[in-house]
Amino acid sequence: MATRSLREEPAAGAAPDAEPPVTTLPEAEPERLSAAYQSWYRFSRNPTAVIGAAIVVICILAAVLAPLITPYPSHVGAVVDFRARHLPPSWEHWMGTDNVGRDILTRVVYGMRISLLLAFVVLGVAVPVGTLLGLAAGYFGGWVEVVIMRLTDIALAIPGLVLLMAVATVFSPNLLTTMLALAALWWTWHARLIYAITRQLRSQEFVEAAETLGASTFHILFREILPNCVSALAVKTSLDCGFVILTGAALSFLGLGAQPPMPDLGTMVAGGTNYLPDYWWGSVMPGCAVLVIALGFNLLGDGLRDLFDVQEIR
Repeated sequence: MATRSLREEPAAGAAPDAEPPVTTLPEAEPERLSAAYQSWYRFSRNPTAVIGAAIVVICILAAVLAPLITPYPSHVGAVVDFRARHLPPSWEHWMGTDNVGRDILTRVVYGMRISLLLAFVVLGVAVPVGTLLGLAAGYFGGWVEVVIMRLTDIALAIPGLVLLMAVATVFSPNLLTTMLALAALWWTWHARLIYAITRQLRSQEFVEAAETLGASTFHILFREILPNCVSALAVKTSLDCGFVILTGAALSFLGLGAQPPMPDLGTMVAGGTNYLPDYWWGSVMPGCAVLVIALGFNLLGDGLRDLFDVQEIR
């Protein structure tokens, strides 16, 4: 913590030219500054949150700038170079090459782009749908609550991976099918979260005051209740990004996600397992990329939870 010093007056009888002692006092924290700065101040004091945010930002920048920073952009597609097959990590190929001679670093960076796109699309569909259904069930109650929450319970009663595998098997396995299957599963968690918060806020005085003043249902739901759900929703969404990426990689590993030659991380891990343990980098490098992305979002979610003082997210 920053400090400031105060010079004490010399004691009686002390030499006039003696240097007075210096007393160090803690400097007050910036309590009067804007709310945004105070939030950033608290967030920056959490090392794990800062590390998680840095990992997420670096991964997003790498995915966006992939054509500019990757050494072999042409290796993303159906390229074959058997002379460079199974080369170990070196200065020329930092992560080595795969079974057909493609640069693994290039494909990992492009694979991160696909993983991030998967997470953003899935949560971009699941979060609004789950939020609207949770608001409606928690505020209106009655038959609306019964129908929505029973549908949610039925969806949650089915094992998630089994449901995803069934949907991906019925339709043609590709990236779009994976996105639809994950979105069909993920809205349930956000619906239950928003439903629980809305039920608590439904009986609060500010909601009753808005109803007494004749505010519309739209105003109450989206101007009074929803802003109080944003902090919990932000934490839940951040944590879910990592889980969506892991689940998408698991589906691709099983052959139900993005198909070759698309550089998906799960597909790359599955392809490299055929050559273990001799050519370990074919599976280890994309697996580490999945680990780093998921870790970054989890650390960021924990930091946001501490920042917003969200006690429990389910």
